[in-house]
Amino acid sequence: MATEIERKFIASDDFRDEAHRSTYIKQGYLSSVPERAVRIRIKDDKGFITIKGASSECGLERYEWEREIPLSEAEELMLLCEKGIIEKRRHIVDYRGKIFEVDEFFGDNRGLILCEVELTKRDEIIELPLWIIKEVTGDNRYYNVYLTKFPYASW
Repeated sequence: MATEIERKFIASDDFRDEAHRSTYIKQGYLSSVPERAVRIRIKDDKGFITIKGASSECGLERYEWEREIPLSEAEELMLLCEKGIIEKRRHIVDYRGKIFEVDEFFGDNRGLILCEVELTKRDEIIELPLWIIKEVTGDNRYYNVYLTKFPYASW
């Protein structure tokens, strides 16, 4: 099993000067029960299916399995997804030896900017960029699956 360890933050838009690559992402969920989420994602012109397990109590760790699938299949499966499609642009920032993925949301989640950074171990110490506002690791409201049901605009 592959376990991802990551921290999540709210970010300001001051990250833009440091971003060196960005990707448009559209994603939906075939299943969004707490024990597992099955996600369909289109990143630019590629399709993916991902299965994520429940998060650990602290929100740092969870099982993740992902495979690339043909774009046409991802587009077909997107039609079967639960209500609430996420659209965002992911910006990549290299900072002090870590890769920060900064998601700028659109649609009903416009105005929300979230940042994730993967860790190699739970207690890894990292330096945060100045544009990080607040840590939200473990706060379910900031999971994409939650944002499909309760968009940021409705908070």
